[in-house]
Amino acid sequence: QVQLVESGGGLVQPGGSLRLSCAASGFMFSSYSMSWYRQAPGKERELVAAISNTGSSTNFADSVKGRFTISRDNAKNTVYLQMNSLKPEDTAVYYCNAKRYYPTTVYWGQGTQVTVSS
Repeated sequence: QVQLVESGGGLVQPGGSLRLSCAASGFMFSSYSMSWYRQAPGKERELVAAISNTGSSTNFADSVKGRFTISRDNAKNTVYLQMNSLKPEDTAVYYCNAKRYYPTTVYWGQGTQVTVSS
């Protein structure tokens, strides 16, 4: 059974930091690129950060460049999102995503809430 389980969300003050984790099981983690998406109330889900299956390549949304980093540990089947200098506009539900291209396969986690507020 495929599972992506996010953790690490919560309430943080502006300027603070959080580290999200996504633990994967039920599929060959090292064959999938991994991404973090987020969805704020009333907005579409957007890509925040992505990392290739080996971890050699990453990309970020312009809004989080320089503040967020993404990493993965293929031995632990886990992907991380380190979020620094958080802003109120980072408030959203953050989702973990796994994608393989050949054949195309996509998995989603259930999401974790991040709230940035004083």
